[in-house]
Amino acid sequence: MDGLAGYVVRRLLFLPVVLLVVSFGTFFITRWGPGDPISIYSGQYRDPEAFARVRHTYGLDKPIIVQYGIWLKDIALHGDFGVSFRYRDRTIPEIIGPKIWVSVRLGAYAFILTFLLGIPIGIYAAVKQGTWLDPFLISVFLFFQSIPVLVTVPVLVILLAVKVHWVPPGGFDGIFSRSMIIPTLALGLPGVAGVARLARATTLGALHEDFVRTARAKGLDEFTVITRHVARNAVAPVMTTVIGLSLVGLIEGALITETLLGIPGIGEYTFQSVNAKDYNVILVIVLLITFAFVLANLLVDLVLVAIDPRARLAGGGGP
Repeated sequence: MDGLAGYVVRRLLFLPVVLLVVSFGTFFITRWGPGDPISIYSGQYRDPEAFARVRHTYGLDKPIIVQYGIWLKDIALHGDFGVSFRYRDRTIPEIIGPKIWVSVRLGAYAFILTFLLGIPIGIYAAVKQGTWLDPFLISVFLFFQSIPVLVTVPVLVILLAVKVHWVPPGGFDGIFSRSMIIPTLALGLPGVAGVARLARATTLGALHEDFVRTARAKGLDEFTVITRHVARNAVAPVMTTVIGLSLVGLIEGALITETLLGIPGIGEYTFQSVNAKDYNVILVIVLLITFAFVLANLLVDLVLVAIDPRARLAGGGGP
């Protein structure tokens, strides 16, 4: 199978290998730490015999490699990801499904904010190279990037919720509510600097290309040259380079942002699951993040081909 279809198939066939390696590492890391979910949920209750019975029921008394083999077999044969030790009457997909949907929508808002600001600012800074606007614009958003989310969220709450009462101080009232403003700003603003700097660098390179000089020689105004010719060539490298890294940054920021603001998303639930050593939930969340990361990079490659056909390898072997 040749061409773009063959490239996509090869990438998708490699996905199970990536998930297997990630699951193996995560499985062992989660179980090597001190304690287990049984002792954590027991609280003040201490009965070694009862603990031993419960551990035997869930297979926690077996060697780690045996536990991993059982877990892998249950997934392969039955699609069973195990039980949550916190919510034993519900399956893991039932628990994390609504939470993922909340986080996905929040992440989409942050992505849109990052790229809607980053790309135009980077292109404008490149056009204004040599003036005070160039370093000023980049420095403003480097300031936001340098502040940890742990600091940004309380400051935004004080400014927007406590002082002027524009938004609620936390919680989640729906995707189109004002409760989305603070988390969107906290997650989206730190990524603007990286997008803007890369867009600036690619724009500076495109400004000196022959096709730009040709467009100007034909009498096109500067706005048309920048928007039609320069911007298109500047956007493609930004998408391929930054989107994957931005996804990782959003996941990291969501852990803190959702926890501080009380947003019932997957970030907050991941933080709770790690504290509670809820093994199976942690594994499923890590695998979902890995799957999303690989799939996002594949989609970016495909979008790059749609934007710039020159991205195909010689002979049409794929992006």
